[in-house]
Amino acid sequence: MGAEQIRRWESGALAHAVTDPFGQGPLPWLRGSEQYIGDTGQVVPWYADPALARGGHGGPRSADDVRRQIKGFASAGAVAPGEAIDFHITVDPPQQFSVDIYRIGHYAGDGAAKITTSPRLSGIVQPPPLTADRTVSCHHWWLSWRLQVPSYWSIGAYVAVLTTVDGYRSHIPFTVRDSHPADLLLLLPDITWQAYNLYPEDGRTGASLYHAWDEDGRLLGEEDAATTVSFDRPYAGAGLPLHVGHAYDFIRWAERYGYDLAYADARDLHAGRIDPGQYRGLVFPGHDEYWSVPMRRTVERARDQGTSLVFLSANTMYWQVELSPSASGVPDRLLTCRKRRGPGKPALWREVDRPEQQLLGIQYAGRVPEPHPMVVRNAEHWLWDATGAGEGDELPGLVAGEADRYFPRTALPEHQRRILLAHSPYRDGDDQLRHQETSLYRAPSGALVFASGTFAWSPALDRPGHVDLRIQRATANLLDRICKRD
Repeated sequence: MGAEQIRRWESGALAHAVTDPFGQGPLPWLRGSEQYIGDTGQVVPWYADPALARGGHGGPRSADDVRRQIKGFASAGAVAPGEAIDFHITVDPPQQFSVDIYRIGHYAGDGAAKITTSPRLSGIVQPPPLTADRTVSCHHWWLSWRLQVPSYWSIGAYVAVLTTVDGYRSHIPFTVRDSHPADLLLLLPDITWQAYNLYPEDGRTGASLYHAWDEDGRLLGEEDAATTVSFDRPYAGAGLPLHVGHAYDFIRWAERYGYDLAYADARDLHAGRIDPGQYRGLVFPGHDEYWSVPMRRTVERARDQGTSLVFLSANTMYWQVELSPSASGVPDRLLTCRKRRGPGKPALWREVDRPEQQLLGIQYAGRVPEPHPMVVRNAEHWLWDATGAGEGDELPGLVAGEADRYFPRTALPEHQRRILLAHSPYRDGDDQLRHQETSLYRAPSGALVFASGTFAWSPALDRPGHVDLRIQRATANLLDRICKRD
């Protein structure tokens, strides 16, 4: 950003514009494109307001991190039916508020369904966030509402929508999981979501693993960012993580076509709460850049024991991270990644001699400032069956955000067969010609490992304006084979 001071509520969008080519877009369960401009100049959805649906005006306004009209976080990323999840919420000025719980999915064309609504709750102004060495935490906030998740609730990705009496709104994502077998386990990348979280985006105290502010309200870069971030805080802005829509795009599509899905988050994978042997495949639907040693160990063991792996984004497993307990001893509430700063071992997997390609088959190559076409390669392969895609065909806009490719000097994983299914030229930020690749290999165990090598794959499944029927069919070909569908 240089020395130029920016309006505080723009900082998140500016900071991440290059890594999220789609922006936040309409909120993930909004099917249409109707929206309005809020009082901060942000685009705000009307999705839950019947008057607006009939063409009226007004409606809920998005909370922000400067005035903190309503903001909150959950005590856990994922809970099982029958367990409780606690919400810690601040409301300014103090007033009553309610919480609507939505489940993301495919509901007769809607992208979510309202499952329940809280009683009317009393809101208080919680204390300011605590900061120590750029780490921002709200672990001292009082409990606002405890949701006892009924045993009959469906597992899945949920969003708590917080609304004040005077019409401000914010969000808290969470997951309901169980341990029953399923064809596919969907893993929500909550560790990467937190790495990008700039809360509070107030021009003063917020920090992520990418950015922080100086005393003049200027946005600083990675060398001045936090090295440890806390899960005990809201997500910046409207409360939805950056890139969250990529996971929701996959969920809506997969549920529409009836795939047997289980749900968990990255911290479940880290903590050993997942038995990969219960699933035919593990699906990583969104940007999943930050991985701990236990995460990688579990996923490699899963592959070696015959569980297939599906990576639908790019820049996967790039940074090695550690998770540690909060000050009060709750496990996995602090995320640390030193990146290239200070003493100690490097934090890039490829710099500790464990390059991502040894699991994925390809690895991160760089950013893609403007979307480019994906160029089909090996079109006779079964992945491209019935897609209508021919050799050298261009799929518009499918190389976007960030891209992976095959690195010839880096070791490949053990494999029986391996193929590259796209080879796509693009221009990087320095106008240099680069290329993206999409990879598939079969491990000795028989497991398939697919890596799309682009951010744009999941949005092509179900995001308005980005849907590509060939990508939908190719993904179905892959998942049907993993699930052994006829």
